[in-house]
Amino acid sequence: MRITDLLDKRSISLNGAPKTKQEALDQAIALMKDSDKINDQEAYRKQVYKREEEGTTGIGMGIAIPHGKCNAVDRPGLAAMVIKDGVDFDSLDGEPVDLLFLIAAPDTEDNIHLEVLSKLSMMLMDDNFTQSLKNASSADEFMDIINKADEARPDLNEQFGGSEPEQAEGKQVKILAVTGCPTGIAHTYMAAEGIEKAAKAKGCFVKVETRGSGGAKNVLTAKEIEEADGIIVAADTQVPMDRFDGKKVIVCQVSDGISKADQLVDLVISGDAPVFKSENAAAQTASQGKQSGGIGHQIYTQLMNGVSHMLPFVVGGGILIAIAFLIDGFCVDMNALAEAERANFGTITPVAALFKNIGGVAFGFMLPILAGFIAMAIGDRPALAVGFVGGMMAANGSSGFLGALVAGFAAGYIIKGLIKVCEKLPDALEKIAPVLLYPLFGILLMGLLMTFIVEPVMGAVNGAMNNGLMSMSGSSKVVLGLILGGMMAIDMGGPFNKAAYVFGTAAIAAGNYDIMAAVMIGGMVPPCGIALATLLFKNKFTKAERESGPTNFIMGLAFITEGAIPFAAADPLHVLPSCVAGSAVAGALSMAFGCTLMAPHGGVFVFPVVGNALMYVAALVAGTIVSAALLGVLKKKAA
Repeated sequence: MRITDLLDKRSISLNGAPKTKQEALDQAIALMKDSDKINDQEAYRKQVYKREEEGTTGIGMGIAIPHGKCNAVDRPGLAAMVIKDGVDFDSLDGEPVDLLFLIAAPDTEDNIHLEVLSKLSMMLMDDNFTQSLKNASSADEFMDIINKADEARPDLNEQFGGSEPEQAEGKQVKILAVTGCPTGIAHTYMAAEGIEKAAKAKGCFVKVETRGSGGAKNVLTAKEIEEADGIIVAADTQVPMDRFDGKKVIVCQVSDGISKADQLVDLVISGDAPVFKSENAAAQTASQGKQSGGIGHQIYTQLMNGVSHMLPFVVGGGILIAIAFLIDGFCVDMNALAEAERANFGTITPVAALFKNIGGVAFGFMLPILAGFIAMAIGDRPALAVGFVGGMMAANGSSGFLGALVAGFAAGYIIKGLIKVCEKLPDALEKIAPVLLYPLFGILLMGLLMTFIVEPVMGAVNGAMNNGLMSMSGSSKVVLGLILGGMMAIDMGGPFNKAAYVFGTAAIAAGNYDIMAAVMIGGMVPPCGIALATLLFKNKFTKAERESGPTNFIMGLAFITEGAIPFAAADPLHVLPSCVAGSAVAGALSMAFGCTLMAPHGGVFVFPVVGNALMYVAALVAGTIVSAALLGVLKKKAA
């Protein structure tokens, strides 16, 4: 397909005279309508204006490339306007626009026209070409100029990855770049062209990876990244960043790759670019709310966006709570305390109470943050508040961790649904949707979902389990310990965990101390097992997981099961069964060894009041080893 196949003579104006940006857009849209490429001029106009609100398409150098992609477009097309006196277009360089190309793209999977449009975008970076277009005396001459330039220029596949890559010579500065824009039509390739020209003009070796609508082209190899002196990431869309860990990287808008390419190249040459540190690739790609790959990969990246933001609250809050138990453990004689006072372990001394309170506040944010950022990965920023509300309702209700997961995904898709609905509203209402309609109806729908579906279901499950446990209290203690220990690891704060814990505390009040021992050890195993696994099976965990893994020893020993939640959320199908099995073994062994516990919390810091403490430690070690070994077997190697 040639560029002129998309350009009709009826959609070319060589004497445009708009007085404002709005007039320029409206006149170009009218030209597009004259070429019979669109079936609904108003719907197409809305899409063009919506794109313009996201950021000006006046790229500088007197050029603007507005575009719209929607169902109102029947066939891909171009409209062109030469504006002799120029018009203020809010361009990136502040200069008036005197050459405008409007793009119309149908909302279909057939994207062959997009490469043609991208090629035109790069041609517009040539001053001689654009000047010739501005001086054309007729539509025929205008199209002839484009045809000749089209023939002379290589296709995208040839320029970006279609031929044997060039090699750097001698001590050339090696510059790599990645460019991408949301539509992947124009700015992606214009930025690539701008960076390539600027780098070659300064005698540098350069290779540019483009992440356009047709996918990634000219993808950078691991060897090239290793040898690069610097990397420029000029993108307004997702870019896999973890591969650049430890390299000097400049991250900027795609428009900077067009208008500030010289400065970006100079910064790389100077060696002053900052060193990039990656924490987690999946979280980074998800944080911008974009998805790639299959359904499973999308769900994983959405989960990881929530997990990565939740992790600091788990670690910081959990360690502070552990310190509170440690302080009370040193300062208080548990044997001398009345039974009612033991329930307050961790808050008995003023200093311990201070640490417990601060840690508890941090922990209170854990589930709302998890749900909020899962939602944001699906529905972008409007979904954040809706996810927070759902996560808070889960934290304060009976659904816990599992309820927060449901809330996160539900919030994202509630917002996506509202966005679809609001697209049909009049302009005046559509503009206030992000600040009024999305939060209002999103939070309302989330509240109704949690109140009438999620919480009642989880509450019913919780009640049924409590009744079941009460009926088992006279059965085999080893079986009961196995069940209680396993329940503590199933949902880590949800209805299963709460049912087991409440049953244990009720047993203390009744003077039965062996049940609480099985409950607590079941809650200690998941973080400890995960911590051990991150040390023994490093290739099964991401870099971020390996770095945070050892802190789970602290939380596990302090009976803070929630330390395992980030790992469980990232890979529930493999982590949860491993943790449940280890906890069940530990709970069963605790019962078999006749271990007892008079305190409802505290972990290792209340071991002085544990009956048969030595065997209790043995049960904990056994459960930890079982969980770690299963994680090593079940988990796949980290990408």
